[in-house]
Amino acid sequence: MSSSDDKPGGPVMQLLASGLQLWVRQQCQSIGSLDIQLQGTGLQLLRGRLAGVQLLARRVIYKDLHFELVELNSGPIQVHSGNLLKGQPLQLERAFEIQGQVSLTADGLTRSLSAPQWRALGDGLGEALLGIVPLVELRMCRDNLVFAARALGTPDLVELATTVVAARGSIEINSVVGNVSSRLPMDPSIHISDARIEAGMVQLIGTAQVSP
Repeated sequence: MSSSDDKPGGPVMQLLASGLQLWVRQQCQSIGSLDIQLQGTGLQLLRGRLAGVQLLARRVIYKDLHFELVELNSGPIQVHSGNLLKGQPLQLERAFEIQGQVSLTADGLTRSLSAPQWRALGDGLGEALLGIVPLVELRMCRDNLVFAARALGTPDLVELATTVVAARGSIEINSVVGNVSSRLPMDPSIHISDARIEAGMVQLIGTAQVSP
């Protein structure tokens, strides 16, 4: 075993980095840019363990959700290193946890909620917040997320300025004026710890479990 295999930039780690790049891209519909940094050494990897991974991606589409920025850090990861060394696709041995932050623009949210699998959620938000469907668009106005819907047969938009907060592991949307609110349904493997509007985007911070 060469000494280079016991360094973060050794050949085994470079092989894993390439495998992870491919695996992440396969999970997504589209990625504009992707940078992955590995924590650990080649010797640890040969024992099937990686100390952690840092990921930075821009313009990501995942399950028809449009993210402007994704920043993730993982805990320890168990992998089948033998398969990787044989040139086979990366295979995870067990689930692991990731922590991080995602950022969504108003345009990205509009595109997401216009996708067929999320359209019912978008119209549900329009109904809960505005009492009108369909939801037409979202836009940013100062530090608020503005929902806009148009009733069928009418030309005018009905708009509502909102803020976002984390609540019970999910995201709660609250009207700036009045007491209108709606909490998003959340996958049980995801826990949102902080939600806010910052730098013209919705910023979400939390943890998630990634299954093999």
